[in-house]
Amino acid sequence: MSRVALVTGGTRGIGEAISLALKSAGYKVVATYAGNDEAAKQFTAETGIPTHRFDVGDYDACQAAVRAIEGEVGPVEVLINNAGITRDGTMHKMTFEQWNQVIQTNLTSCFNMCHAVLDGMRERNFGRIVNIGSINGQAGQYGQVNYAAAKSGIHGFTKALAQEGAAKGITVNAIAPGYIATEMVRAVPENVLQKIVARIPVGRLGEASEIARGVTFLVADDAGFVTGSTLSINGGQHMY
Repeated sequence: MSRVALVTGGTRGIGEAISLALKSAGYKVVATYAGNDEAAKQFTAETGIPTHRFDVGDYDACQAAVRAIEGEVGPVEVLINNAGITRDGTMHKMTFEQWNQVIQTNLTSCFNMCHAVLDGMRERNFGRIVNIGSINGQAGQYGQVNYAAAKSGIHGFTKALAQEGAAKGITVNAIAPGYIATEMVRAVPENVLQKIVARIPVGRLGEASEIARGVTFLVADDAGFVTGSTLSINGGQHMY
């Protein structure tokens, strides 16, 4: 029987690529999304992957959603914490709301989702968790103290939870993408985008499928000796 894989923020961008890669690898995939019903409907129509709408920053909503998903498709054995937002601004102009929204959605969501699936993974002595961090959580980025803090927190969260889960067959790893050719990055003004690419040694933006390939490797049944690691996929822009 196929393992159930839950991908947060799994209907667009990097999350969509992860959902599709896992489905191709034989997993029974469920994708979550925050609010774009039209995009989610189109995603399901094109891929056959079911979606659930809820706020990953809301603990109770995560608990309820995971119970519902497991009732529909079976126990979640693979969790990809991909959901994330940006609310950029320099520190002296950033509001608490901008700070808090990013921390809740990008970092607290990892606690919420892991807490919802961890007991089941422990009972079954198997689990695969991959948290999507960022190059900006490793190197920092001007105008992103909220985002960089959240993504940096993901890397520490990953290492700590990996130690807790190891004896129960649960691996916990992170991927730190560099600049990926998603809709969001492509919307950056061309002159700015050129400057970004100029700082990437391989001379191009990454593809979402390259992040998905890393996820597929980390969640495999035979990847049980890889845990607590951060896989940097950034074209050599930051070597950490």
